Amino acid sequence: MSASRRTGHWLSGAAALALLLTLTARSTAIEPVDVELVLAVDVSLSMSPAELEIQRHGYAAALTHDNVLKAIADGAYGKIAVTYVEWAGTRWQRVVVPWTVIANRADAERVVAQMNARPPDSARRTSISGALAFGSDLFAESSFQGTKRVIDVSGDGPNNQGAPVDITRDEVVRQGITINGLPLMTRGGFGGAFDVDNLDRYYSDCVIGGPGAFMIPVNDWTQFPEAIRRKLVLELAGPASPQWAADEAAHPPVVLADDRPAADCLAGEKMWRNRGWMLDSH
Repeated sequence: MSASRRTGHWLSGAAALALLLTLTARSTAIEPVDVELVLAVDVSLSMSPAELEIQRHGYAAALTHDNVLKAIADGAYGKIAVTYVEWAGTRWQRVVVPWTVIANRADAERVVAQMNARPPDSARRTSISGALAFGSDLFAESSFQGTKRVIDVSGDGPNNQGAPVDITRDEVVRQGITINGLPLMTRGGFGGAFDVDNLDRYYSDCVIGGPGAFMIPVNDWTQFPEAIRRKLVLELAGPASPQWAADEAAHPPVVLADDRPAADCLAGEKMWRNRGWMLDSH
C-alpha cells in the first residue's frame, strides 16, 4: 500500500475517532440546573458531638422544608445540584454527599439519607480557606451547569490554618463563585479560647463575597434550623425575588457583602501563634 493510501486510512480513523468523541460528549452532556450549591460544614474540634448532630439535623430539616422545595421548584429549571462537605483543618475535607440533583421531596430525602448514613467526624484546626479552595474545586468535578455557583460555608471560629482566608475568598470569587456565610456565634465545644468577638463581622469582611453574597449569624443553637432554612431559600430565590422581600419583612435583615465593617482577617492565625498563654494558665 502506498504512503498516500496509508495516510488516507489514518485520516479516516482520526475522523472516526473525532465523531466518536463528539457522540460521547453529547451522551454525557452537562445537565443545566438553577444553582450548583456546595454546603461546607465545620466539624472542627471546637464543635461538640451534640453540636455536630444539631448541624446535621438542621441541614436535613432545611433541605426537606416546604419553603425550600418551593424555592427550588420556582427556578427556571426547577432543580438544583448540591453536595454536602464537612471540613476542619487544611487537609481535612470530606464529601459526605456527592453532587446530587434535588428537584422534589423524594430527591431531598435521598440526600438526607446519605447525610445520615454515618455519624459526623471531627478533626483539629479550622481552615476556612481550605474549605473554600476544596469547594471551588468541586465545581470542576460537577456534571451540572448552574445559573449560579454558590459555596455555603458555616463555622464557629476564624481561620487558623492554611492560606489567609480573604486572599482565598478573592481567588474563589474571581472564578464567578458566590460565597455565603453562616457564622455560629454559639460559644460551645472545646475551642472557646480561639473565639473572636463579632464573628459575624469577621465573616462579612473576610469570608463572604461575590454577587449577592450575604451571611446570617446564629447566636444560639436553637436558631440554627431556622437560619439554615432561611439561608437556603434566599440562596435559591435571590435578592430580587418576592421570597427575599417576604423574609426581610419577617426577620432582621441579612448582612450583605457590601456591609464591610473592619475585621482582622488574620485574627485566628494570631491567636494560634500566641496560644502559649493558654498552656501557661493550666
